[in-house]
Amino acid sequence: MTAEIITIGDEILIGQIVDTNSAWIANQLNLIGIELVQISSVADKSKAITEALDLAINRADVILCTGGLGPTKDDVTKKTLADYFSTTLYRDEQVLAHVTAIFKKFNRPMLEVNNKQADVLANATVLHNETGTAPGMWINEKGRIFVIMPGVPSEMKYLMEYEVLPRLKNIPGKSAIVHQSLLTAGLGESFLAEKLASFEESLPTHIHLAYLPKYGQVKLRLTGFGTDGTSLEKEVSTYLATIEKLVKPYIVGVGDISLEQTLLEIMVNNGLSLSTAESCTGGYIGHLLTSLPGSSVIFKGGAITYSNELKISMLGVSEQSLIKYGAVSEQVALEMALGAQKQYATDYSLAVTGIAGPDGGTADKPVGTVWIAVAGKNGAKAKLFNFGKIRLPNIERSAANALIMLFYLLKEEVT
Repeated sequence: MTAEIITIGDEILIGQIVDTNSAWIANQLNLIGIELVQISSVADKSKAITEALDLAINRADVILCTGGLGPTKDDVTKKTLADYFSTTLYRDEQVLAHVTAIFKKFNRPMLEVNNKQADVLANATVLHNETGTAPGMWINEKGRIFVIMPGVPSEMKYLMEYEVLPRLKNIPGKSAIVHQSLLTAGLGESFLAEKLASFEESLPTHIHLAYLPKYGQVKLRLTGFGTDGTSLEKEVSTYLATIEKLVKPYIVGVGDISLEQTLLEIMVNNGLSLSTAESCTGGYIGHLLTSLPGSSVIFKGGAITYSNELKISMLGVSEQSLIKYGAVSEQVALEMALGAQKQYATDYSLAVTGIAGPDGGTADKPVGTVWIAVAGKNGAKAKLFNFGKIRLPNIERSAANALIMLFYLLKEEVT
């Protein structure tokens, strides 16, 4: 069984909001064995919605629409659907009572335009929305299932969890879909592909290997399709074990785990502490670490030393090193890492100094030049990186590579 998601709303197309609904829905569909084949975003215009529906019924068994169910003139989804299915809208009394109760609860006046929230398609099964005023609708037409939901994430999720997914689970003919993955670092996508070329050729047609690169890391994901979920899980696990043997030196973690989570687990399990000294990344490494629950067990703090003065006063970087080598240099990166390790009394530390851009570069140190240092049990080591000319990717690449360097140092000294 296949599905397509259609998100409706000008706010998505102009970048005013990010479509997080589709990613969440896709994950839920995958868990119950429904394959997503397309995600489309269209404007709040009848023609655009109709054309998207016409295309969707040729690709998918289930079409899920989110957005455009408000009471204002720019929300045209319900009227468009009524025309599309040659049906009418009627005012559902139960929905109207629910909407009225919400307005009363918050002591807000109920306008005539708000009554329109209770208008639903005559050919639809109404899906009760406990968390908002716009009901969902379930429609069996044209040999397909159409699910209509509001675009507000909390309302969509409620309807999916309590109304839509239970119905979809009971539909016969769904396949099992199994995903298993592992995370690698330190080897590029093309080199991994070369190592795994023979393995890929040996895969059966119902199992597919995907490469998902991200700033010095590559996630390898195996996806299997079948009818028996239990046997498929075992089969995919066997193939994943083969991949592990082929790329073992580069594996960061097995499963859907991030590099930061892996580092946290290693350091927690070994009772280790960490500090940071950041210049061009401006605290981004600290942000990545502290976004994880439990990070306070290992992360003691960090210094954002953008200026030379703070590199000296906060980290103990030598003024002579700054004069002789410059702030973006191996010597300064090493002194920053050792300084943070000493000042924060931690087992390990990370330091980054570089030129994020778009200006500030020179002939010998162009934009994208970054020195990263890690300090551990046996002193510190540094590495030079030359990234691109765009500021944000340079910051993200610097942070990712600093974490990768820490991982391999821990692998060398601890694991």
